[in-house]
Amino acid sequence: MALATGLGGTLLACSGTSSAATTASARDASTARAGKQLAGLAQTAADQGSLGVIVRVDRGRGKPVTTARQASWTKADHRLGVDDKFRVGSNTKTVTATLVLQLVAQHRIDLADPVEKWLPGVVRGGEDITVKMLLNHTSGLDDYLLTPAFLPSLTGQEQRAWRPGELLAITPPQSPPSAPGKKHFYSNANYTALGMILEKATGSSLDDLIEQRITGPLRMRDTFLSKDADWGRGRHVTGYEPDAARLKRILAPAVELPDGVGFAGPERPQENINTARIDPSWSWAAGGMVSTARDWQRFQKALMSGKLLPKAQLKQMRTTVPDPEEGGGYGLGLMKVTTSCGTVWGHTGGLPGYSSEFYTDARGRRSVAVLTSTNFGIKEPKAAAANDKLVDAAVCTMLDKPHAPATEPTSPTR
Repeated sequence: MALATGLGGTLLACSGTSSAATTASARDASTARAGKQLAGLAQTAADQGSLGVIVRVDRGRGKPVTTARQASWTKADHRLGVDDKFRVGSNTKTVTATLVLQLVAQHRIDLADPVEKWLPGVVRGGEDITVKMLLNHTSGLDDYLLTPAFLPSLTGQEQRAWRPGELLAITPPQSPPSAPGKKHFYSNANYTALGMILEKATGSSLDDLIEQRITGPLRMRDTFLSKDADWGRGRHVTGYEPDAARLKRILAPAVELPDGVGFAGPERPQENINTARIDPSWSWAAGGMVSTARDWQRFQKALMSGKLLPKAQLKQMRTTVPDPEEGGGYGLGLMKVTTSCGTVWGHTGGLPGYSSEFYTDARGRRSVAVLTSTNFGIKEPKAAAANDKLVDAAVCTMLDKPHAPATEPTSPTR
């Protein structure tokens, strides 16, 4: 009987090992198939105008699905790698919002606080704008990005170290005017003000708060807030934008650029400009962070799984106002986006030469990153269609669902 029991145990153990090996083999095959599909879509996107693409999909088990593809002529500047540093732009807003909500949980800031309490005389109408309105972009403030005073800095033609208060001073009201709390209107000015409030409430600099409360604890070793155009140590993605004539054509339906307005940098093939050395420090709390796909996915998974905020504040962050442009809603520094394979949470980002989309599932167990080495360049029709198809496929891969290409863009980059 003992012998039989021993043999039975051996047989069961072998059966379990065989089953585990089969499961692992199936998982590896699935990962390989997904990687091949995404690599093909990424190369098509790169050739259609995205120029360089990094995709990293973490399905919560096994190895991540990764690929890096680029247009052939860009290899003379840089050979793209999945771990390269990248300017994540407005994804920074999720970090800024997380810091604010951590202070809300500690009763150091209240979402109902008027901006005037923290920044007297700095924000027009600040007595009627609350911290929450800044977070969900319902403040009634417009943006400073395309104002005549700021445009030369956005394009890198002017080297100027803007102070946050100076940016708020040139921020116009919306046209037509919108009363605080009435309408969602995405504006970088909101998060510039939030960065100032964070520093006022804590007595610490924003970059110190980010390191102490987020990047340090999460061991995000390749992530930092830009203070100038320097990338620090290691490899980084080279970004590109259309030259002045091509940029004017792209923006013509929405913005009438003066002749000759374009990005500063070395000329590159196919009417492109290398924008990797443009100083993004002005974007600060609204968009100034440098990171990698791996690092930023670590942050988003930690956030959405409840490791950075108490349940009450995470619920506040995920309470949205309608945001039709994004195909979903906007919470407190967090986007809710509807894709062909389901609803995801995250943010998008855009700076000269850099466009990024990061999303997780509702529980923060799965995540996806799609990084593109141009921002305005993917607004051309062919480039936009190829990018949308890639992002949708990457999200579906994350969720383990068949890819059904979207017929309309679901997440335009900011």
